[in-house]
Amino acid sequence: MQVRVSSAQWQGSLQEGSGRMALGSGAYTGPYSFGSRFESAPGTNPEELIAAAHAGCYSMFLSALLGKAGLVPTSIRTTAKVRLTNAPRIDLIELETEAEVPGLNDGDFQKYAQEAKLNCPVSQALAGPEIRLLARLMP
Repeated sequence: MQVRVSSAQWQGSLQEGSGRMALGSGAYTGPYSFGSRFESAPGTNPEELIAAAHAGCYSMFLSALLGKAGLVPTSIRTTAKVRLTNAPRIDLIELETEAEVPGLNDGDFQKYAQEAKLNCPVSQALAGPEIRLLARLMP
């Protein structure tokens, strides 16, 4: 069983503060702020990272489904758009995928695409997994 770890640090108030997020693999470390999350300031935000994770997971899962059917995709390109409301609440994720798969008709492709949407691990996680918390207040 794989356990992946990422981290974030925040300093200051919501609007004036700032922070850094880091992937456990070291592949990405970067700043985030109120401006990068709710406006268009430089930096990343949690929703952008969720979108990247969802697009990557979906593409790999779709490839796996196609492979089980004996089909090898030439290319799968997926974009995920994560919408954050003013509540704040994530209320919508839109996946858009384009694939080149020799020997596959559109009707069957749509079935595989829907199955990947429902069953990729990130889709399942975003549908409401148990979230456990250990919280410590430091002196």
